[in-house]
Amino acid sequence: MNFPFHSVLKKCFGACPGLVIPVCAAIALIFFLAGPAAKAVEVDIDHAPPIEVFFSPNNGSTDAIVREIERARAEILVQAYSFTSEPIARALLKAHKRGIHVAVILDKSQKTRKYSSATFLAHAGIPTFIDDKHAIAHNKIILVDRAVVITGSFNFTKAAEEKNAENLLIIRSKELAKSYLENWHHHREHSAS
Repeated sequence: MNFPFHSVLKKCFGACPGLVIPVCAAIALIFFLAGPAAKAVEVDIDHAPPIEVFFSPNNGSTDAIVREIERARAEILVQAYSFTSEPIARALLKAHKRGIHVAVILDKSQKTRKYSSATFLAHAGIPTFIDDKHAIAHNKIILVDRAVVITGSFNFTKAAEEKNAENLLIIRSKELAKSYLENWHHHREHSAS
């Protein structure tokens, strides 16, 4: 083993060369026991689900989101970093008035605005929660009827639709939605109303 890290240790432990191998072994063991920093969620999908792809600016991402919200029959769950889109907020309100269960988790930055979609939704009676347990809650997700996942870089804002280079995926997969649903509930547990 003659790689730079080993050479550095050899210089550091020059007086005690017998410690080089045990120290290297201890460091390797620490990394092995700590495991990976992130945990991937595997989703077993028997076949590729139907996916719609949108790019902005001005390619219909907001209209596609509103369409999916209008199709909802039971539940819409939202996680958003920035949420200022009037058409999406209105569509959620209409769904709520139709009796669809709607709940929203937003980043803490949405709470500090004088009037935002967070206050609009909360005043309309839609359960709205603030996730302040992270530096930023940067999710951009809408789950529809536990069967449709809407996600991508697209923030739910006018700027994302009209000015920014963004992407949006609409994925029809109950299996994938299940993972997103578990993650939504995980964040809901530590978010404040």
